[in-house]
This record gives sequence, structure tokens and C-alpha cells, in this order.
Amino acid sequence: MAIQIPRGTQDILPGESEKWQYIERVAKDLCDLYQYQEIRTPIFESTELFEKGVGDTTDIVQKEMYTFTDKGNRSLTLRPEGTAAVVRSFVGNKMHGNAVQPVKLYYNGPMFRYERPQAGRFRQFVQFGVEALGSSDPAIDAEVISLAMNIYKKVGLKNTKLIINSLGDKESRTKHREALIKHFEPRIGEFCSNCKSRLERNPLRILDCKEDRDHELMETAPAIIDYLNEESLDYFKKVTSYLDEIGIAYTVDPNLVRGLDYYNHTAFEIMLDSEGFGAITTLCGGGRYNGLVQEIGGPETPGIGFAFSIERLLSALEAEKIELPIEKKVDCFIVSLGEAAQDYSVKLVNDLRLNGISAEKDYSGRKAKGQFKAADRVHAKYVAVLGEDELNNNQIALKDMETGEQQTIALPELVTVLQSKLGGN
Repeated sequence: MAIQIPRGTQDILPGESEKWQYIERVAKDLCDLYQYQEIRTPIFESTELFEKGVGDTTDIVQKEMYTFTDKGNRSLTLRPEGTAAVVRSFVGNKMHGNAVQPVKLYYNGPMFRYERPQAGRFRQFVQFGVEALGSSDPAIDAEVISLAMNIYKKVGLKNTKLIINSLGDKESRTKHREALIKHFEPRIGEFCSNCKSRLERNPLRILDCKEDRDHELMETAPAIIDYLNEESLDYFKKVTSYLDEIGIAYTVDPNLVRGLDYYNHTAFEIMLDSEGFGAITTLCGGGRYNGLVQEIGGPETPGIGFAFSIERLLSALEAEKIELPIEKKVDCFIVSLGEAAQDYSVKLVNDLRLNGISAEKDYSGRKAKGQFKAADRVHAKYVAVLGEDELNNNQIALKDMETGEQQTIALPELVTVLQSKLGGN
């Protein structure tokens, strides 16, 4: 019996992988414009990093991590998200001492969570994320949000919606925490075991519970925005005023909390309001995490970021019936007739490729008709026909597959002629 692919994973085949490459290229090009640089961190890290960085009261740490013990008896975890690893690298490589501040980074790679697979959600998924470390200016919050929104705009999504909230500073969250405990404590017995354990440790996490989200106390729970002190409220107003100035529409949702413990002040999600996308409409989430660097052993450093799943974005594009503009054509297909021509075509196709021309040839010993069919299947723009007579005369026949026009040219001129026809590629 054939070995099956693990549940919650997928093979991304040719024809589909080009969509991934296009999205990644759009995101990376925008990051370049915003002056964010790529960082690459290991796929597995010390388990302690995620317990500290993500928070031991979160569903991710409690239920979803892929954790194992290596041969040195060290507890390691496949990364469930990207921020903690980026901050660990920021601290370990002393990037807080960089001359250019804030340090603006982006990452792209596989993450791992043991959760129930469903449409657009996998146990191994690819996350693109951005982190800006070293600035407490609310303008950087607006910049990060605008970068996220513009990625979705650039790939063509139209029905996105920005939801924003403030989780406040430490003083504001302490007052809110006390109010949440007072609110939930009399009826905490009606909640799941996770919520019961969170009541004293981190009651804000109760609001993020998937199991008890329909409980009536969730609707009437105290909102953090009502407990913001003057400083936190001013910060939030500044962020929203910048969003107004750059023309980004938003909705303030006082019940929005993020599923990770490290967030404070600005929190946001980008949703898709399109029919057929499913019950879970979140595309992207992010926010500010001013205490995370210290938690991981670094100096006091503010930070803000976001992350999104590429699988979720592809599902959103499908829901909105958006076709990505992916070019699939081959510039030139070499049709070779006869053994001598077939042998020469190996060098010829290599020369074309080295000169920036996308080229392909027959590798199956097909006759001329079969090779032309192969050229059609790969959407070749031009077909160059090389037979024994052409080879003896140092010539080659070049056919434009769109117009049907054909010309015979000197064999050494094929590269130059094709470059001219293709616009100097």
C-alpha cells in the first residue's frame, strides 16, 4: 500500500506552486518598498522560547505544539508562529544595537500546529510575517497595518475589512483584568477547564476561547477600551488618526483580543467579507508587543508586527474568483529532426537559457508533429525547427506560434533575433 501524506499537510504541485510564488513575490516586493529586510530562523526552537514568548496560557502552547525530546534530552518544538523566533534572533544577535532603528524584518516559511484541519487551515502551513522592533511611535503601527492591507490590495482582494482595538498598557490591562475576574468568577463553573485555569492566570484569554465563545457572559464581558488610561487612549487615537490620514478604513471592535499573550496597545485583524469564504473570516492578525523582547532576555524594546497564512489568502482569492496574472509561456521550443540535430539541440537550448530566454526541447524522441504538440502544451511563443538540412547550412527555421509567421535565419543569430522579438529579455 502506498504511503499516505500526513493528515493536515498538502503537496503543492506545479500549476499551483506558481500562485504561491506570485503571492510571496508581491509581499516581498512591498516589504522592499517599506524597507523591511528578510530574516530566516530555524524551523525548530527551544520549547521554552514559545512557552515564554507565546504564553503558557494560550491554546497554541497548551494544545497545538509539536514538541519532542532530542538525543541530548533537550525539549524542542517545531515553530507554531514566527514572532517569538524573530525576537529571539533579535536579542541573540544584538540587533537592538544596530545603527538603523527600528529594525524592520519580514519572514516567510512553514509553521506547525496540531489542530483540526479544515478549509484553508493545515497542521503545516506557510506564514508570511513582518516585525518592526525598536520604535514606540504610533506611526509605525499605522505603517505595519498599511503594509498588511496593501498586500491584500495588490493581489486583488476587494472585500477586506480592518478590525482594530487597543489592549492598553500594563496599568490599563491590570484594571481590566480585575474587572474580568469579577465578571466571570461567579459563573466560571459553566466554562471549560481551560477557561477555569485562565481565570486567575490570564482572564483575557477567556475572551479568545473557541469552546465557550457563545456563552452569554462573553457578550457582556468588560471591554478593555473602557479601562484604558489617558496615555493608552491617546496612543490609540494617534494610531487611528494616522490610518485616517493615509485613507485606510477600519472598525473599532472593543472585544478584539489576540490569541497570544505578548500583545499590548494596538491589536488588529484583517477579515474577508465575501460569500463562500467560510465561518472563519480572519485573514491576518497582528499587534504591538512592547514586553516581549524583555521576556526573552533582551533590553526594553517596543515592537509591532503581523502574520498571515498563505493558504488562507489562496482560499480568499478562490472565494472572490480572482485569477492571478501568472505567465506560463515558454519563449522558445526547439524542434529537432534527426540524430545530429537532436545532439546539437542540447547546446542550443542551453545557450538560449544562459542568455535569458526561457527554452525547452523534446526529450522523448517524438516525431515533428509530436514535438509541435508539445510546444503547444507548454504555450511556446516561438518554435525553432532544426533538421539535417538546416544544420548543414548553419540555419534554423523560426516560427511565431501566435501569427504563424515563419522565417529562416542564420543559426548563430538565433539568440539575438529572439532577444529582439521578446523585447530585449
